[in-house]
Amino acid sequence: MSAPVDAPHWRKLTQEQLDLAFNNTLHVPETPSIVAEWDRLSAEMRARHPQSLDLRYGPRERNRIDFLKAGDDGPTLVFIHGGYWQTRAKENFTFCAAGPMAHGINVALIGYTLAPDATLGQIVDEVRTGIDYLVTELPTLGGNPDRMIVSGWSAGGHLSSMSLGHPHIKAGLLISGIYDLEPIRHSYLNAKLKLDDATIQRNSPMRNPGGVNKPLVIVAGSGELPLLRKQSADYAAHRAAHGLPVMYEEIPKANHFTMMDELASPTGRLTTLVRQLFERTSG
Repeated sequence: MSAPVDAPHWRKLTQEQLDLAFNNTLHVPETPSIVAEWDRLSAEMRARHPQSLDLRYGPRERNRIDFLKAGDDGPTLVFIHGGYWQTRAKENFTFCAAGPMAHGINVALIGYTLAPDATLGQIVDEVRTGIDYLVTELPTLGGNPDRMIVSGWSAGGHLSSMSLGHPHIKAGLLISGIYDLEPIRHSYLNAKLKLDDATIQRNSPMRNPGGVNKPLVIVAGSGELPLLRKQSADYAAHRAAHGLPVMYEEIPKANHFTMMDELASPTGRLTTLVRQLFERTSG
């Protein structure tokens, strides 16, 4: 679980180097075509499963959940989208539901208010409120509120880690997330986030002793930016040092965006990890 040897210490980087070290879009030149394909596939998924879209869980415009039902009283994967807490939307990630749904797993995608319209603390609270909503409504929607795991990509990986303590969440799968916010404060991303000491301490799993004693799988792509891989590896090591259940894995050759192919596919590695977590926490 050691950090990649090619990961620099972020404090030794120039401002330009640090900004580039967290800029996934520039790192992957194919990003526009990849995201366009996500949107096309997601629109198709939403058209096939229109029954429970945009369920309102709170007062703000983005406080909505899309629930895609795979089977009655089945388990539910709660998925939280990424975009560095300031871009993208749940609608961009509906395509990811295809993998889990092929195995009878419902998928609930939670939307949330983006920075700077919400602080990071408010975003964390919104996601937890969304999970509360699911606990209440899943029996009507066709899911089992006692069989939920949380997953998210990029910023959604961070938000998933902050939601693991919810009493109805049984386990988590974190995909290419951020778990120490201090480097983010010093990068271009902080223009909208406006992170301060208290926010960083409260919302950085790496900066708090121990953690939630539930099964957690932390995944990154071997082709991702080194500092992102380091965030995942360091968080896995942090949990292991505190005796908490954790598994760290890198998807060979995957970059920050192609990672999601492994959840969209019924035979993808991330789909397999989701299935394993449900098997581990059933009963």
